Amino acid sequence: MRISLALLFNFVLFGLIAAQSTAYVIQFGPTAGIQKWDNSSGREPLFQYHASLGMESINNEDNKGSFYMQLGYHVKGSATRYRFFNINNNTPGGTFTERFKFNNFSFSLGAKQRFKESANGGIRYFYFGGLRGDYTYSTNIDGLIGSDPNKRLYYPLMGGVQRWMAGFSVGGGIEFDFSELVGGQIQLSVNPDVTPQYKQIAIPNVPDPWNPGQNITIPERRIRNTTVEISIGIRLLRKVVVVE
Repeated sequence: MRISLALLFNFVLFGLIAAQSTAYVIQFGPTAGIQKWDNSSGREPLFQYHASLGMESINNEDNKGSFYMQLGYHVKGSATRYRFFNINNNTPGGTFTERFKFNNFSFSLGAKQRFKESANGGIRYFYFGGLRGDYTYSTNIDGLIGSDPNKRLYYPLMGGVQRWMAGFSVGGGIEFDFSELVGGQIQLSVNPDVTPQYKQIAIPNVPDPWNPGQNITIPERRIRNTTVEISIGIRLLRKVVVVE
């Protein structure tokens, strides 16, 4: 994976340098975080946000394809939602959401393919794909345990958090022009991680809090991220005009 990222980085960097023009893209939007715990998809989504800054190669003569690189901030994770009912009259009594959050910086490299402009002009449809590397700089899982030591038996532990991860991103959207040098874009992306966000080996001989004098084994656990993101962005074009 590291070799693939290095090769793609060199390939994209060469494409950006060789391109006639460059577009700088600032985008942000909502994120739906999905996690698989121990290969189970029973977790509920975590609704958070993301923001990123990127650059794309632009060919003045043929703007169908480009390379991009992007640095972003993404809140990933999952949630547990507890729903309460009033047993006196059998009516809903409110909800409580417990959020498992992982705050990640992400660096991605990839390629983008555009279709022809729409009949009205100024609107282009596109799809893209690329490789991604993430770094987790903080998480709230240690605070969720709080003063209840029994939660350590079934909650993620800080020692299992993987700081570095790798994955990929695919998606599509539309670009539109406000002027010759300023435009916007809306895109939808799916971003699965290939490597786990959390990896913990089995922990034997843990005192059983419900049966004093007995021990239990905390089973092995792996947690893997996927996010679905809607991004709204501003495109700023740095146009290079070649004078012969």
